[in-house]
Amino acid sequence: MSAHYLAKWELAEARGVVVVVDVLRAFTSAAYAFASGASSIWLVGTVDEALALAGEIPGALTMGEDHGRRPDGFDFSNSPVALANADLTGRVLVQRTSAGTQGAIAAKRATRLFAASLVCASATATAVGKTGSDEPTYVITGRFPDTPDGGEDDLATAQLIERARLGHDLEISATIDAVAQSRWARRLATLGGDDVHESDVAYCCDVDRFDFAMEVQRVGGGLRLVPVDVR
Repeated sequence: MSAHYLAKWELAEARGVVVVVDVLRAFTSAAYAFASGASSIWLVGTVDEALALAGEIPGALTMGEDHGRRPDGFDFSNSPVALANADLTGRVLVQRTSAGTQGAIAAKRATRLFAASLVCASATATAVGKTGSDEPTYVITGRFPDTPDGGEDDLATAQLIERARLGHDLEISATIDAVAQSRWARRLATLGGDDVHESDVAYCCDVDRFDFAMEVQRVGGGLRLVPVDVR
């Protein structure tokens, strides 16, 4: 049995275990937020949804981006460095991004749904392995209809996770090179300002920094991301 690598628009019939991959930067930032003490992260599709939901949850904070930039009214950009340096102990966050959260929303038929990046790659592989699935689906969220050959950073990340699941050599150096030299990494370098930290890509490429996976729970019609201890 083999894994499947699909774009967001190919997910209508994707069932079973689905791993939504966004390494630059949504689900890297989410992992650093959990490491900084966040209790859960709600994933939403629009900026307005994020602000509205955060307003309903006492003490909730917003994080993410729109076209790479921190939307007006958001507490954090999509920078993993910013989340790593924040005190988020016990806080609930609401995240909206252009790729990662959209992939999670699109996986409507998944029976188990995970969010992943390089910083929690092996933990994700372990979590997927524990489900017993031999054919996980990886969502390459960096692919868009106008750039169907894009998302090379997410594809390289997904392939590393799959190698970890199968017990193969991770090929860490080659994967880091693929991510750091990807189209989106180059674009991030042009954004600058408060939206992108100069060390964001390096933080994204810190393979297996964390020993937890991140699973999406369906709660009351929404998507709640939580850390999962796989030790």
